[in-house]
Amino acid sequence: MTSIGGVEMVDWKLAVTTASRLARPGPEITREEAREVVAELRGHAVAAEEHVRAFTGMTTAAGHDTPVLVVDRPGWIEANVAGFRSLLKPLMTKMRARRGNGPGGMIAGAVGGKVTGVELGVLLSFLSSRVLGQYETFAPATRELPGAPDGGGRLLLVAPNIVHVERELGVDPHDFRLWVCLHEETHRTQFTAVPWLRDHLEAEIQAFLAETDVDAGTLLERLSDAVQAFTGGRRGESAEPSATGTATDTDTATAPETEPGARSGAHAPEQDTEGRSLVDLVQTPAQREILARVTAVMSLLEGHADYVMDGVGPQIVPSVVEIREKFQRRRAAGANRLDQILRRLLGLDAKLRQYRDGERFVRAVVEEVGMEGFNRVWTSPNTLPTAAEITHPAEWIARVHRGPEA
Repeated sequence: MTSIGGVEMVDWKLAVTTASRLARPGPEITREEAREVVAELRGHAVAAEEHVRAFTGMTTAAGHDTPVLVVDRPGWIEANVAGFRSLLKPLMTKMRARRGNGPGGMIAGAVGGKVTGVELGVLLSFLSSRVLGQYETFAPATRELPGAPDGGGRLLLVAPNIVHVERELGVDPHDFRLWVCLHEETHRTQFTAVPWLRDHLEAEIQAFLAETDVDAGTLLERLSDAVQAFTGGRRGESAEPSATGTATDTDTATAPETEPGARSGAHAPEQDTEGRSLVDLVQTPAQREILARVTAVMSLLEGHADYVMDGVGPQIVPSVVEIREKFQRRRAAGANRLDQILRRLLGLDAKLRQYRDGERFVRAVVEEVGMEGFNRVWTSPNTLPTAAEITHPAEWIARVHRGPEA
């Protein structure tokens, strides 16, 4: 799929190996405790599904149900690499055609593929200890990695990370696990109840990738420069030592809820790159327009999940106020200097803004037109909020509820 004469443009196996070797070990836990955590997460996911659907009024469309899988950190890494490989196939095909089959192209591909594989592995190792849950949307299903009947779609719960955070916050573990499941189950409900949403997002992402007009060598060079600018280029800051391994006895699953992160051929101005993400550094104007639309959708999805979690939580999670307060402080604070740099590199600070802006949008709309009125957002791509409407909910209400076609 991504090779020329057997040479990978991205060494996916090396990405998995690198990320797994660099991933921090999970919390100390016995095998029996690990089994109990996994079983409880599965049970909470089932309970959360009922609560989310009752609160939102959304139900799974026929033939679009998806599995819930509990994974460890290496499992999450393998899942996301599989997702990237699937989602980036059109871009890799385009780059392969441009590079050609000559010896020079093959040598550049062999070297560049390994470099990119290592860099992807480094970034995934960073994320693998931070993601609590993830609704995977795009990767194809396999026998070992089941998904929706139409190929793709599964909910991943990263058990060691959930245990780590609940211990770090000092909150009731049973309440925290259910609280996390409420948020992630909302994402699962969004995609199973609105079947066109997956196709719409995939089309937008492929349009983003189609705008990438750069040869493979330049793309790999620019990615390498960007990564080094944020990590290796800053002396005096180093990551904590890490080792392979996790503390849970879990299922495996596949692939990422991927936001468009392709790179373009437009050169960024020579300036201090601190505070800008990889996506910011490489976008073309056309990609910025696409990304604005996708960001609005992601803000809606994340904000909706937070709103539902807060709406359902007080009814079934006794310590929800304490959990929410402590988790928000942790979410906003970040960690050490290197952690903050990597958060900016990966655009995670922007993701935090998505939670806040999206939740305010959902709350404002529900207060004005009720949950049934809000659910008109799921009617079609035309009723999704724009970036401007996310920050000005009244404009969405005026367009969708009071416009000529309302």
